[in-house]
Amino acid sequence: MTASATSAPRHFGDIDAFRARAGEELGVGEWFEIDQDRVDAFAETTGDHQWIHVDPARAAEGPYGAPIAHGYLTLSLIPVLAGRIFTVGGVRMSINYGLNRVRFPQPVTVGSRIRARAALVGVEDTASGVRAVIRYTIEIDGRDKPACVAEHVRLMVP
Repeated sequence: MTASATSAPRHFGDIDAFRARAGEELGVGEWFEIDQDRVDAFAETTGDHQWIHVDPARAAEGPYGAPIAHGYLTLSLIPVLAGRIFTVGGVRMSINYGLNRVRFPQPVTVGSRIRARAALVGVEDTASGVRAVIRYTIEIDGRDKPACVAEHVRLMVP
C-alpha cells in the first residue's frame, strides 16, 4: 500500500508494524510550496546570503531564472515533509541520528512545490532503541530530477 499525495499520513501502530515494511516504499506526501520568505528566513538563520537565494532581481538574470532555495533548506524540511507521509505509534521519542548519503541533483526555484517520497531502507535494533534508515526523495512539481535524495537515520525509542 502506498499513501497518495492527498491522503492522511499512513499510520503504523507500533515499531514492529513499521519494521515489517523494510525494503518498501512508505508513501508520498503532499505538495509544499517554497516561498521567498522561507528562503530569506533560512538565509538569516544560517548567514548564507548568497545572491542566488536572496536577491530576486539578480537571480532572475541568473542561471535558473529565479532565486533558488538553499540545498540545506530543502534537506531541513524532511521532518515536516515526512510527517505528511507516515507516523509510528508506540514511540516515546524519535531522534535524528544523522544522515548517510545526501545529494542535491536539481535546485528548487522559489515558487516551486516540493514533496517527499519515503522508502524504509532498513531497521536495526540497538541498545538505545530501534534505528531506522529512511530514504527520502524530494520531488519538484513538474521536474524530472529530484531536488534532494537523502538517507535519514532515525533512532526511535519505544
